[in-house]
Amino acid sequence: MQTDNDIYKEIRPYNDDEVSGAISRIIEDKEFITAILHYRFPLLSGIFGWLLTPIIKRFLIKKWSNVKTVEDVQYQVSKYMKGTIDHSCDGVTFTGLDQLDPNQAYLFVSNHRDIAMDPAMVNWCLFHEKYKTVRIAIGDNLLKKPCVTELMRLNKSFIVKRSAKGPREMMKAIGLLSSYISHSLETGNSIWIAQKEGRAKDGNDRTDPAILKMFNMEGRKRKQPFPEFMASLNIVPVAISYENDPCDVAKANELYEKQTSGSYEKGEFEDIESIIQGIVGQKRHIHVSFGDVIKSSFETPEELAEEIDRQITANYRLFPANYIAAGIEDESVTEEEKARFEDKLSALPDGVAGILKDMYAYPALKKQ
Repeated sequence: MQTDNDIYKEIRPYNDDEVSGAISRIIEDKEFITAILHYRFPLLSGIFGWLLTPIIKRFLIKKWSNVKTVEDVQYQVSKYMKGTIDHSCDGVTFTGLDQLDPNQAYLFVSNHRDIAMDPAMVNWCLFHEKYKTVRIAIGDNLLKKPCVTELMRLNKSFIVKRSAKGPREMMKAIGLLSSYISHSLETGNSIWIAQKEGRAKDGNDRTDPAILKMFNMEGRKRKQPFPEFMASLNIVPVAISYENDPCDVAKANELYEKQTSGSYEKGEFEDIESIIQGIVGQKRHIHVSFGDVIKSSFETPEELAEEIDRQITANYRLFPANYIAAGIEDESVTEEEKARFEDKLSALPDGVAGILKDMYAYPALKKQ
């Protein structure tokens, strides 16, 4: 329930009593309906868009008429995820979840390769093992459209205000975020957050100590020592591995552009395009590895970041492309896999191909 002293209302996900209102706003959002028309009826949307719009709206009202709670939304998302996985994956596996307590809230600190699929895959594993799904940290840079904000907050996402201007506003935003994460965990709600801001486009999964300092702002406010407060958060490192990254060429192009011209100008809706490509693009196999709860005392954010990195590196599932790119012999590498990877590289300019190869090689070389 939202109350007058709801200090988190600007950043938190929607509660049960806000679900119906959010769904009504989405259905009335012209850009949302237009996006559906372009996606489902690309040839008809231009000329007959005005005719199809009321039909789409009626369809959505009927389809979502029974969606009244956050749990109902999660069930709908799980059905959508099943369709996505069936069409874009050869299979999803996971390890380590059986070591976690379904009645305990955890702070899942994950490597970050795909904007939407990373938290979605963690949730998919949890949902299927009857664990509660997580609340998802999402940067406000992705919330360019009102309908996107509505959809994300319906799907248990909370907002990380990266666009805060000035030191005072930034500190206030970070303090509120830190407080919200602790509040969520203490009320039995697990959290998913990436180990650093932005995806690891070069394939190097590294935890930014600044994320851990952000967690600890609430600990400092409570005057708790860093090791004690961090142990109370139940941090679990998560390693997500995609056999094929649908956004790999786009990432390699961006890194090549930065390398050669010193900068890269991102398009206005490039993040949204990356989200769509990550969802619908072919991923082959996906593996999600849940690590051990970090209970040992680490005195500094840097030491704790090293432990998270150690677990993510150790638990990262390598696929043939990783071994091939790194030049490492492995029984999973067949002539067919080699040819497949060579075909991918040969379709790209040399500079871009070299970056893409390094991207796949990095996790294998790091493991060594």
